[in-house]
Amino acid sequence: MYPAMPNAKVLIGDKGYDSDEFRDALKARKIKACIPPRSNRTTPSSYSKKLYRQRHKIENMFAKLKDWRRIATRYDRCAHTFLSAICIAAAVIFWINQ
Repeated sequence: MYPAMPNAKVLIGDKGYDSDEFRDALKARKIKACIPPRSNRTTPSSYSKKLYRQRHKIENMFAKLKDWRRIATRYDRCAHTFLSAICIAAAVIFWINQ
């Protein structure tokens, strides 16, 4: 089955998450799915295009963090050291984009 999901009202996912089983699991937990339907689906389900567009910002953030080799390959073994590296990278990325 699926791993434990966090408490949320809406889950935004890409087409890879478009399955009836996954949508039913979300519905059982009273979570609204914002997942675009796959092209081969016989009955496409609806989703909020406006909400799905916001997912792009998160994807860009992860892409910028993966430019940092230390974060992309996870050199740090300790979680707190890895989080510190992410914070430093995020601060530098923010400073460069200002």
